[in-house]
Amino acid sequence: MKSKHLKFGISYVNTNSWLHALNGITKFVLFMAWVTMVLLTFDLRVICGLIIVGLLLLKATKIPFAVYKPLLVGTAVVLLMNALFMFLIAPQQGTDYMHSTTVLVHLFGHYNITLETVFYLLTVTLKYFSMFPIALVFVFTTHPTEFSASLNKLGVPYRIAYAVSLTLRYLPEVMKDFTNIMHAQQARGVDISKKAPVITRIRNVAKILGPLIFSSLDRADVISNAMTLRGFGRNKKRTWYSLKPMTKNDIIALAIIVIVLGLGILHRYQSTTLFWYPFH
Repeated sequence: MKSKHLKFGISYVNTNSWLHALNGITKFVLFMAWVTMVLLTFDLRVICGLIIVGLLLLKATKIPFAVYKPLLVGTAVVLLMNALFMFLIAPQQGTDYMHSTTVLVHLFGHYNITLETVFYLLTVTLKYFSMFPIALVFVFTTHPTEFSASLNKLGVPYRIAYAVSLTLRYLPEVMKDFTNIMHAQQARGVDISKKAPVITRIRNVAKILGPLIFSSLDRADVISNAMTLRGFGRNKKRTWYSLKPMTKNDIIALAIIVIVLGLGILHRYQSTTLFWYPFH
């Protein structure tokens, strides 16, 4: 598939990369192991390593950067705002964790920008961001039906597996509805561009989210009725056309995932402090 035909979105895109060839279960195990590693560690070295590997895997999908650039920018903005609010709520959080205080800038009252707080906010922000690339890798390279078939083969009830498939298929439809509603509201004079004040933009975004929620509820109702009319869930088992068997590459990938996750758990267990801080 040529990159010029790909537009912004969150959905499965077959670019015939080596990640697409892996079984859906392998990629799901990778995603869960990745999230587990992120939740376990506050070591900035490990977090940076995860980000680098995640971005390399994202590049290996052969998905053009323009497809997920808006998501990257949006995620970065949300995380920076989160860091700002964390500082406003608990400006001394970093010094409490690092057990030292190095004041860089004195603002007012007990609001001081310290090296410890900056390092703490940087660690937490990158920790959250490190889950972004692998989530996109999973969505871009995993066909919903094939993944559901793999889950069912592992023993997950096919009703739950099919619900997962519908969720993955529904993501691009939500993005399409959001775009259509946004264009309709902009045609009515609703401004969400950079020219509008921040408060106005937030209020106008709410005018988009409201119709989007109702549109999603209507679509869910239509899907539910369609599945009921087709007798979904009547039988205890079902067959899958898109079932993909495990291959040698899947076994190798799973072995590597287990080894790396084991090393990560061992590293966390042997760490004497929660945060790695090199400036003591």
